[in-house]
Amino acid sequence: MATMQRRTINPSFLSLYIALGLLFACASAKVFFEERFEDGWENRWVKSEWKKDENTAGEWNYTSGKWNGNPDDKGIQTSEDYRFYAISAEFPEFSNKDNTLVFQFSVKHEQKLDCGGGYMKLLSGDVDQKKFGGDTPYSIMFGPDICGYTTKKVHAILTYNGTNHLNKKEVPCETDQLTHVYTFVLRPDATYTILIDNVEKQTGSLYSDWDLLPPKQIKDPEAKKPEDWDDKEFIPDPEDKKPEGYDDIPKEIPDPDAKKPEDWDDEEDGEWTAPTIPNPEYKGPWKAKKIKNPNYKGKWKAPMIDNPDFKDDPELYVFPNLKYVGIELWQVKSGTLFDNVLITDDPDYAKKLAEETWGQQKDAEKTAFEEAEKKREEEEAKADPVDSDADDDDDADDAESEADSKADSKDDVDAEEEDSVKVKSHLTLQFGFDQDLQLSNNVL
Repeated sequence: MATMQRRTINPSFLSLYIALGLLFACASAKVFFEERFEDGWENRWVKSEWKKDENTAGEWNYTSGKWNGNPDDKGIQTSEDYRFYAISAEFPEFSNKDNTLVFQFSVKHEQKLDCGGGYMKLLSGDVDQKKFGGDTPYSIMFGPDICGYTTKKVHAILTYNGTNHLNKKEVPCETDQLTHVYTFVLRPDATYTILIDNVEKQTGSLYSDWDLLPPKQIKDPEAKKPEDWDDKEFIPDPEDKKPEGYDDIPKEIPDPDAKKPEDWDDEEDGEWTAPTIPNPEYKGPWKAKKIKNPNYKGKWKAPMIDNPDFKDDPELYVFPNLKYVGIELWQVKSGTLFDNVLITDDPDYAKKLAEETWGQQKDAEKTAFEEAEKKREEEEAKADPVDSDADDDDDADDAESEADSKADSKDDVDAEEEDSVKVKSHLTLQFGFDQDLQLSNNVL
């Protein structure tokens, strides 16, 4: 019998094979725009003059931030509080018809953001970049948004037939002070995926997760619930009878432990009667116990029918004239840093870019941040030393603590009210929401 020989693969050859495969995949990717904010970036980006006349236009800093994984890897960062920011770059116009569209960038909120955006926009057609601002129509808006306790999400807003539509699925965003990579993938089959740090956070369909089109099916408006339809799941037990004398049980009875005060004078105070207490024997109005209804048919629902107003659009996912990428946002507290912007048709290339940048720097950046936090805490401790005589003033501290607790409770209420005002103002400024936090019909 011939002996079978096991054929082994040289590890070096395998590594080379994988590397060549990645190289081939990247070579086949179409990169419509890639910005790592290296030398000469100012020639590719146009700072808008939006809000300049009102003196509320913010300035951008070119920096790697206070803490980073590579001081030579820089991006652009908001630098002034309570300011509007708008900047954009142009690329050769293209359509994503029959192709996957990948929109990716990294963002870091060094300021521990309490109210502001970290999203970017893709715009179509011709745009006056010097006037680019909140009223400029866009095709896609994507990225994190934080405001108060209530808004901490990833926005994915698509424009269809002139109306902006918000993704109906909640996608929580990162809220720490480190760099994170946000990726939006839109495919020709009208499906999408949202990733954070190369990890899938949400996926679905344009048909179900946005109200771009009327629903395919609706409840039959002509359907009526049959008169004999029994939708009561439980009914009173017809065999259960009220005990005799149940209605004679009083709600309250004289307190058996009460005694007439020794100084009570019947002539002056009137006849003494014992105070009453709840009667432990009283169980409330009598009700028959519930049993399963043998005739229960379930909750009635109108049958679904095809929606006569529905008309499919096979190009629902298509944005035919994509030409610009921009950042347009309002920030209460500045310090948001953008970097590594990418528009391509290849999700694998996007993942590779994220790993080459964020992936290689994330650990060093976290270490730098922790060192900065430690230094900050030490400096704060030096500036506010502990009172050595605090133990001698326990009573005073208790009184002060109680007063502080009351003040904190009031501050919490005030903070919630402030958050509500912040959120409404923020959403109105950025997305055209009305007071009920709904998308306005006349937005862009």
